[in-house]
Amino acid sequence: MDLKIGDTFSTSREVTDEVIRKFADVSGDHNPIHLDEEFAKTTRFGKRIAHGMLSAAFISAVLGNEFKGSTVLYLSQTLKFTAPVFIGDTVTASSTVTNIREDKAIVTLETVCANQNGETVVKGEAVVMVLP
Repeated sequence: MDLKIGDTFSTSREVTDEVIRKFADVSGDHNPIHLDEEFAKTTRFGKRIAHGMLSAAFISAVLGNEFKGSTVLYLSQTLKFTAPVFIGDTVTASSTVTNIREDKAIVTLETVCANQNGETVVKGEAVVMVLP
């Protein structure tokens, strides 16, 4: 493995109405807080929010596409949703290597998603196996 503790990988994506609707279709989660503007106006957020798992999927994209050309297999992921994501937000998902178990090619990473204002919206920890 050509990784070291502190290596960071990231990607950014704008959250649009289309992205939210496609995620709702793929996930089967059609909660009106994500899809119905009138309903969402009655909630504490005052407008539609993106699915929390949409931001978590951005973490998966980092590990699947940005991880130094390696192929990884997810072993686990913890998540804490700390702030809402709104239509028009740009979410940057980052993963930072915090531990490497060389004997089994297992890597632990701190995972964070932040909006364009630098506010953390999701944080957690991933454990992956790096495949040869």
